[in-house]
Amino acid sequence: MKVKDFIMERVRAKHTMHMTLIDPAKQSYAQAAEIASCAERLGTDAIMVGGSTDVTQENLDSTVLAIKKVAKVPVIYFPSGAHAIARFADAIYFMTMLNSRNRKNIIGEQVMAAPIIAKLGIETISMGYMIVEPGMKVGEVGEADLIKRDDAATAVAYGLAAQFLGMDIIYFEAGSGAPEPVTAKMIASVKSKVRIPMIIGGGIRTPEQARMVRKAGADVIVTGTIVENGDYMARLESLIEAVKG
Repeated sequence: MKVKDFIMERVRAKHTMHMTLIDPAKQSYAQAAEIASCAERLGTDAIMVGGSTDVTQENLDSTVLAIKKVAKVPVIYFPSGAHAIARFADAIYFMTMLNSRNRKNIIGEQVMAAPIIAKLGIETISMGYMIVEPGMKVGEVGEADLIKRDDAATAVAYGLAAQFLGMDIIYFEAGSGAPEPVTAKMIASVKSKVRIPMIIGGGIRTPEQARMVRKAGADVIVTGTIVENGDYMARLESLIEAVKG
């Protein structure tokens, strides 16, 4: 089964998904594999690999290969640009940062990456990616015109634009390490108007926050920072339990 079909099947069955994000620049390859193996045992649905800075072809390939040796769940590349393509991943989010001020983040990097991805034959999942306040490092690197936390109407407009452009999925990102996740009002507003699946990431550190995001309507919840700080197993388990309801 293709990874996109796997996601869509879970969403249609109204099962909120959890994905664990692993940054290849933040730990050794062995540690990345250990995190992935632990996350899979605890019930995560997929492993995302990517980061805003310091991702290289070498650390990307080595991280993905190490993870695939120990984990059976899909491994999805969450790219930061065309400079590194995860050729061993099961799929890649072919994404555009719709609220970037820089053309290269909207279409430039995608044009450079497309021939490489086609040659490698990697499954693509098209994604509209939007950065919400505070945005953190990804907002800075992506030169994003941040969606204000209380501006649900703009979030809905971006979600609808992505849907009408034919994208498979949308992702609203508060930024890795954000003090709070995207608000429940924003998530619920987008969910009420947009038909394609919605991923929410950034700032989700506690079971209470994960539960709020799930109840507001997220189809997929991503957590990443929590696994970067060591001694993560109990916290990750409680988060995944909250996501699964």
